[in-house]
Amino acid sequence: MIFITAKFPVLPEHAEAWPSIAGAFTEATRSEPGCLWFEWSRSLEDPNEYVLVEAFRDADAGAAHVGSAHFAEAQRTLPPYLAATPKVVNVELDQDDWSELGEMTVPAER
Repeated sequence: MIFITAKFPVLPEHAEAWPSIAGAFTEATRSEPGCLWFEWSRSLEDPNEYVLVEAFRDADAGAAHVGSAHFAEAQRTLPPYLAATPKVVNVELDQDDWSELGEMTVPAER
């Protein structure tokens, strides 16, 4: 899978509205057949920063995402709401879902 994490520094005046500003892009991406997940979180340290965790089935699915009309629309419409260019980590992994964090195993009998 292609695993991507990106940090989006949103302008303070748009931080509260960011989930709805990015809403159409989010929903369209989640509807892509090769999208495994596309999840936003807000930083605890910086309320103006949103972290996107996304994964695509394979390189073809990642390329389809970047080549989609909604990606092109996001490239045009989202930057005016950002304080700086997002930072990204993008890796290819030999897995297709989340793995358990064995160092914090929760007993099954809970």
